Amino acid sequence: MTINVLFSASDERWANYRAPFEAAFAAAGLDVAMAREFAPDTVDYVVLAPGGGITDFSAFTRARAVMCLWAGVETMVGNPTLTQPLTRMVETGLSEGMREWVTGHVLRHHLGMDAHVRRSAPVWEQVSPKLARARPVTILGLGVLGTACGLALRGLGFPVTGWSRSPKSVEGIRCLSGPEGLEEALRGAEVVVLLVPATPETENLMNPRTLAMPARGAHLLNPGRGVLVDDAALLEALDTGQIGHATLDTFRVEPLPADHPYWHHPHVTVTPHIAAETKPEFTAEVLAENIRRGEAGEPFLHIVDRARGY
Repeated sequence: MTINVLFSASDERWANYRAPFEAAFAAAGLDVAMAREFAPDTVDYVVLAPGGGITDFSAFTRARAVMCLWAGVETMVGNPTLTQPLTRMVETGLSEGMREWVTGHVLRHHLGMDAHVRRSAPVWEQVSPKLARARPVTILGLGVLGTACGLALRGLGFPVTGWSRSPKSVEGIRCLSGPEGLEEALRGAEVVVLLVPATPETENLMNPRTLAMPARGAHLLNPGRGVLVDDAALLEALDTGQIGHATLDTFRVEPLPADHPYWHHPHVTVTPHIAAETKPEFTAEVLAENIRRGEAGEPFLHIVDRARGY
């Protein structure tokens, strides 16, 4: 029997994802009809990008699952009409992209590269950076992405501390957890990377109190979610020198408004939400496997815990 998969996303994503999905379904031996329109009561699975257009899922009475193309599902978990199992995207391309973005910007700050790249006058000032082993890095969030970044940085010699809401163990990384572990994780850090999910508990995680905990002049990287940062508090910390530089990839409002202070602050780097993006070929393999599991009555991969929000 043909499996009807509704793809709810933009025209551009449909063009990019259609062929990889069809190839992955065929490789998995699945008879799938994927389209952007079906009668709701004939849909077996919904594949959705945030902002894909569906806000009321109550008509999808046959759907076995709603599968998100992104890792972030904070805009969907509270939807009362979404009663089907919800899965989030975890795939190797996301981990690799995030690892490369975080590692690149940590090394940029560690080596003081901006001073050379932005030099406007012939100044010969020989300031040698310290070794990575002397630059403590803290990663808030030890999920798949945070762990990948932490292991990469540890491999380069940085002492890495990871923090998560619940206890975790990652070889080579000092792991702390819970409210009591947050201050210890931040205390003395010279680089802080934000990779926790967006939940009511993590909103404004970096606030006046927590921004004062890292070493003076620390660098903050946020490739996670914009709501993790109290923007006013960060700008004040940058102005006082408590935070030496912030490299930000995610924001509360996107695109970041042209008049936002971040664009013009001398100690802020804005990147336009490019740290990690799902890659169609890897995404297609994950979703094909999840649909195979759904048809076989097996547990779905990467199912969202609604109570935790991710």
